[in-house]
Amino acid sequence: MKIQINLKSMGKRRQSVKPVCYEIQGRPSTVRELICAVTEAGVQEYNQRMEASDLLSYMTKDEIDDRAAAGKVSFGVNYGEHKADLRKAQENALQCFADGIYRIFLDEKSLEDLDEIISIGEDSVFTFVRLTMLAGRMW
Repeated sequence: MKIQINLKSMGKRRQSVKPVCYEIQGRPSTVRELICAVTEAGVQEYNQRMEASDLLSYMTKDEIDDRAAAGKVSFGVNYGEHKADLRKAQENALQCFADGIYRIFLDEKSLEDLDEIISIGEDSVFTFVRLTMLAGRMW
């Protein structure tokens, strides 16, 4: 099944959110199943990128400018030797949702509980929002 997720690219100067299509297994009926399916798709994509070996990598001027604005210009190569572990990634994603590190919206409705029943249509759009903890003192 293909689902659409609103995604903000890290380090973009334009602060834009763009829709990205993900291919997931099955049709999730709960928030827990959705998180596990999206995590699985992300882990597969990450592991495939690690296996791909390009002989010649290059960046456009826009990519260089975007990465410079983010603070690091690199080819995005992961020099680690380990692939992502699907089970650990899913456990981490579920724990982060439960801890309130990120929120999920289905169309414009906030999804609050891991066992909440969801119904996905062809036009459904998911938005994952990572929350930022603010540092400071409480007076």
